[in-house]
Parts: sequence; structure tokens; C-alpha cells
Amino acid sequence: MPDFELNDFKPEIEEQRGDVPDVPRSARDLEAVYDIPVQVSAVLGKATMQVNQLLKLGRGAVVELDRKVGEAIDIYVNNRLVARGEVVVVEDRLGVTMTEIIKTDRA
Repeated sequence: MPDFELNDFKPEIEEQRGDVPDVPRSARDLEAVYDIPVQVSAVLGKATMQVNQLLKLGRGAVVELDRKVGEAIDIYVNNRLVARGEVVVVEDRLGVTMTEIIKTDRA
């Protein structure tokens, strides 16, 4: 019978933590970036038009967007799509409820 221990099959700690993106980070690891400001944008939709059409717009003009009523809006952090959500009213202001978090594979 071979002479081995269960620990012989475990990868080394350095190999486990390395640069593997699946290793969860604790809140303490992120404290250094807590105070860095980020820009959060909620995009209701987009429209494309020619400059001459743009110049004809005036007060009361309606620009039709590419989204339907009730369709999720895009939420960006520093121009990177991170979530989708719904528009909500918070007291006398607009807000966004996040309904889907977008996960991207960063190389």
C-alpha cells in the first residue's frame, strides 16, 4: 500500500491564491479604493440622427429612443456596462433599481 497523506494532493497556497480571479477578496483588501470617485450613468436609450435633424430640434421636441417602455436600462460605471435596471421614483427624484448584474471576463 502506498505511503501518502491527503495533503499530498492539495495545491500549494501560492498556487491557490496566485492571480486567480475566482479568489474572493475581503472588504479589508478593498479599503484602499473606497474613497476613489466613480461616475455612474443610467442610459434610458439611444438615438442616431443627422446634424441637420439635430439643429432643427427645439423646446418641446421629442427624440425617439431605441428602447421600449418598461425595457431595462443600461447602468454604466466609468463608461463600463455593469448592470441593467428599472427607473424608479425616490421622493422627488429619479433612481434606478438594479435588476441584473453584468459579469464580464476581464483578460
